[in-house]
Amino acid sequence: MVSLTRTFSTASSLGYIPKQFTQQLKPSETFELLSELQRQKRLLETQLISTLDGCNDLLQIKQVHAHILRRGLDQSCYVLTKVIRTLTKINVPMDSYPRLVFEQVKYRNPFLWTALIRGYILQGHLKDSISLYCSMRREGIGPVSFTLSALFKACTEVLDVSLGQQIHAQTILLGGFTSDLYVANTMIGMYVKCGFLGCSRKVFDEMPERDVVSWTELIVAYANNGDMESAGGLFNELPLKDKVAWTAMVTGYVQNAKPREAIEYFERMQYAGVETDYVTLVGVISACAQLGVVKYANWVCEIAEGSGFGPINNVVVGSALIDMYSKCGSIDDAYRVFVDMKQRNVFSYSSMILGFAMHGRAHAAIQLFGEMVKTETKPNGVTFIGVLTACSHVGLVEQGRKLFASMEKCYGVSPSTDHYACMVDLLGRAGCLEEALKMVEKMPVEPNGGVWGALLGACQIHRNPEIAQIAANHLFQLEPDKIGNYIILSNIYASAGMWDDVSRVRRLLKMTGLKKNPGYSWLEGDRGVIHEFRAGDLTHPNSTEIQQALGDLLDRLQADGYQPNLRSVLYDVSDEEKKRILMTHSEKLALAFGLLTTSPGATVRIMKNLRICEDCHLFMCGASQVIGREIVVRDNMRFHHFQDGKCSCGNYW
Repeated sequence: MVSLTRTFSTASSLGYIPKQFTQQLKPSETFELLSELQRQKRLLETQLISTLDGCNDLLQIKQVHAHILRRGLDQSCYVLTKVIRTLTKINVPMDSYPRLVFEQVKYRNPFLWTALIRGYILQGHLKDSISLYCSMRREGIGPVSFTLSALFKACTEVLDVSLGQQIHAQTILLGGFTSDLYVANTMIGMYVKCGFLGCSRKVFDEMPERDVVSWTELIVAYANNGDMESAGGLFNELPLKDKVAWTAMVTGYVQNAKPREAIEYFERMQYAGVETDYVTLVGVISACAQLGVVKYANWVCEIAEGSGFGPINNVVVGSALIDMYSKCGSIDDAYRVFVDMKQRNVFSYSSMILGFAMHGRAHAAIQLFGEMVKTETKPNGVTFIGVLTACSHVGLVEQGRKLFASMEKCYGVSPSTDHYACMVDLLGRAGCLEEALKMVEKMPVEPNGGVWGALLGACQIHRNPEIAQIAANHLFQLEPDKIGNYIILSNIYASAGMWDDVSRVRRLLKMTGLKKNPGYSWLEGDRGVIHEFRAGDLTHPNSTEIQQALGDLLDRLQADGYQPNLRSVLYDVSDEEKKRILMTHSEKLALAFGLLTTSPGATVRIMKNLRICEDCHLFMCGASQVIGREIVVRDNMRFHHFQDGKCSCGNYW
């Protein structure tokens, strides 16, 4: 009898069992030999796949492929699928080597087909991948879930919803895929990215099983579409709310300018005991920055420290905190965070420079820029927006010109429309309106609404209706639905006493059907409660006390020489009516409430959605002196720190 060991040794070296050997074996011995050969084959395939995992160049892959051929595995779909995937990983063109490997296999399984289809997709050849899929179906080979998900991802890349719908039909016709979680999730993603949110919801609703990916994908889609009501509805139905789902809700509200709701969801997340990561923290930090409330700013900073993502060790969170404290009016706290950071990058430097700029500390911003360029941190476009804005807010025209000229020449940063808008704002504020207009007309790129808006804003400061009309004509074409442009032009005409033109603009505005956004201010009350005040609105529960406090303050200011700036009322009404209107401006109401509800000597911090008017600016200056307190007002342009009768802007705003 032939030795079984010698028989196996001979058989495995040949890659098959010769007939003369099997004739000499008992049936049980033949089965044992076949089982051992299969085990050895699986072991060899596993070893080869592991080796392919470590291949990083074509020569290595060819050496492994040669070994595959030598060991008789030239028809092993399992191993050759890995060969094609490895060739794809190093970006070998599909039509060359990978296609030849594929063509030499006589009986191809779905995984081998999918490897080649996926390769074509990754290399941007969607048409070839579809053609290959059709060939696969003609040969009677059915796809696996990876095949369809790869095709859905390809449709997503090229935003071809029509093709995606055809593949969707395939999942139904072939059967078995409508309940495949992985396929359904990629299908939802495809419809979302292509802008067919209704279709993605239909797929979701018809899924027999869903995971957190299914829910979160759709929640994020609704948030990106501005539909936080639907996002919230889905979130409430989600059985198990993980960190990703909570973060999607927090960031969704932030993206849709609903900071209070974002903070509320973050608080709920904390109460639910869900772990916080830096992504969630950056989201809620952005919400605090939008709201501009110090209490929440300090609270979220403490949570960041407690979660191990404090600014000292995490540059992303640190940069976000700098931005948050700056927008909450605490520029010194922002700088403290910056100084304490062990690592700084272009974002932390840019955030600090922008913070200094919005608080009128131009020289600090420019000095920090100088310190930055001495390090290995290279400034980017945002950095230059910061230093140019700083120059604009204090009228450093020549310094701004030099910085603008150095952008591309010294740092390789090509000026964008945002940088041109900063320069137009800088020149315009300084009264160089003709130069600003020429810069706009000679721009190498098409001016956008930001550029023309900066010029229009400068015309409002310097009461120049001629150039204002030029800027407004462009804005009416670029931003027909932006009501602010009509209002600014109307105000410029009103300041010049051109009431016929005011009427013309107001008729034009009426024809558009746009509604004016009312001015409002808000400030933080006891226990972090936010109190809002709208211009002319006397419905606040403490309205009587507010009016009394405001009247007392007005008496003190008038005794100190204050006279209302009636030019701030851009209506053709009597002087008495103008005085009445001025006294109901939202920031004045907020100031009176702040004086009533905060402790003596405490800083009063007010946020405003529009630009502060000249009279309110004058009023705040006087108030800071007679009450002996600092008043901080954040309008939609910058911060004003009023103290001892003066403003940090130096009346240059």
